[in-house]
Amino acid sequence: MDYTVVLSDNKTVDPTTQSEILEAAGATIELLDEKTESAVADAVQGADGIIVDAGTPITEAVLAGTETLGVVGRAGIGVDNIDVDAAAEHGITVVNVPDYCLDEVSTHALSLLLACVRAVPHYDREVKDETWDWETGQPLHRMAGRTLGLAGFGRIARRLASKLRAYRLDVIAQDPNVDAATMEDYGVEKVSFEGLLDCSDFLSVHTPLFEGTRHLFSTDEFERMRDDAVLVNTSRGPILDEDALVAALDDGELAKAGLDVLDSEPPSPDNPLFDRDDVVLTPHVGWYSEESRSDLSRGVASDVAAVLQGEAPSNPVDPETPWL
Repeated sequence: MDYTVVLSDNKTVDPTTQSEILEAAGATIELLDEKTESAVADAVQGADGIIVDAGTPITEAVLAGTETLGVVGRAGIGVDNIDVDAAAEHGITVVNVPDYCLDEVSTHALSLLLACVRAVPHYDREVKDETWDWETGQPLHRMAGRTLGLAGFGRIARRLASKLRAYRLDVIAQDPNVDAATMEDYGVEKVSFEGLLDCSDFLSVHTPLFEGTRHLFSTDEFERMRDDAVLVNTSRGPILDEDALVAALDDGELAKAGLDVLDSEPPSPDNPLFDRDDVVLTPHVGWYSEESRSDLSRGVASDVAAVLQGEAPSNPVDPETPWL
């Protein structure tokens, strides 16, 4: 049987690998460059499947406007750009790749933390400007013996917790969907959200984005956190209120931030986070390695192909718990 699959993502995946898998399943590939809702709605007319990245909106309007679409493949982990409830109502399967880039993102979160704690970007700039002076980065403090908090305790946070054992940190976590016994298996103490804010010297964000976590960290939360705390976010930009974050840094309510994700990507050239020595930024690259890109391409294409052929996918997204 012949199928049509629309591909809207050529950044995070290897299109050649995807095409080989899908064409072997009898699919014809159509490429979509424009990622507006109307463009996506037009593209899925007559299509059997679509594979999307985080920037492609799969809304109720898109899903309601097609009579042929059977599967939406998310080339990634988070499905905040997909209306999974509407997909379920229309009988459309959503699949993602929840176990890819676990090592990459956890390592990147740790890298951002270390860069902040040891003021690596600051010293790099100073040396390149011909300033050879250890005092310019004062004060720096020892990591060992301090407390690192994890907002969310899914696969990536668990991988990070395992890596942190060598740093002799006390690790705590808050996640309403994970019990204390599971956290204890990783040497992590379960705390409330308030306890996370109160006790964390370092806080790494690993919660998915949905309506309940949008601006989860805002003015009140930053005021409650330790004034010398370091905040790292490798999850989704809108989980942090950027205006409140800038104000907290300006007011000394937070020491530093390491961010791989921003509210708007790519950010505006006048983003106030750019000119700060207390913020380390990377361009949503935590997911990337050549190996993770290959894993992602094969994972999402194989599951889309399975659904098209009437087989059970390995990673269907449950509309009741799309963040798990």
